[in-house]
Amino acid sequence: MMIRTASKDDASSLAALSIEVWIGTYLKNGVSKFFADYALSAFTTEKFETLIDDKNEIILISENSEGMDGFVRVTLRSPAPADNGPETEIATLYVQPRHKGKGIGKRLLAEAFKLCGEQGCKGVWLAVNSENRDAIVFYQRLGFTRDGQTAFRIGEQSYANEVMVKLF
Repeated sequence: MMIRTASKDDASSLAALSIEVWIGTYLKNGVSKFFADYALSAFTTEKFETLIDDKNEIILISENSEGMDGFVRVTLRSPAPADNGPETEIATLYVQPRHKGKGIGKRLLAEAFKLCGEQGCKGVWLAVNSENRDAIVFYQRLGFTRDGQTAFRIGEQSYANEVMVKLF
């Protein structure tokens, strides 16, 4: 496994991996037009190219011998939706389902924490779906604590998310 910074050549792979993980994680009872339209508009090659060019975004990729199997996206200057929280967000941590349990997410986060420390960050925050118990337990094992709630919105729909914080 190799971890490296994303380049524009990775944008389509990032989009495809995002769609795979997002649909597999959140759509348990089928794919409706509502959620398909969201996923296909949120996870595009063009959007990832824009993120890769953004100086406030860091995307680290995990690669195996055949290609990308996970990534973490860190957003600098993104204040937590809680009082006095960190201003650096772990915006996305996605690992292909067939590669979970191999330490990929842990390694990606360790590299992200290292880069955040080099940037002078005092900690990081993230939002995780309140029903995603496996992810919540994973983050708690890595030293994150719950620090309130926020909502993830798609159009008029709202989904409860836990805000979790890790201070360095």
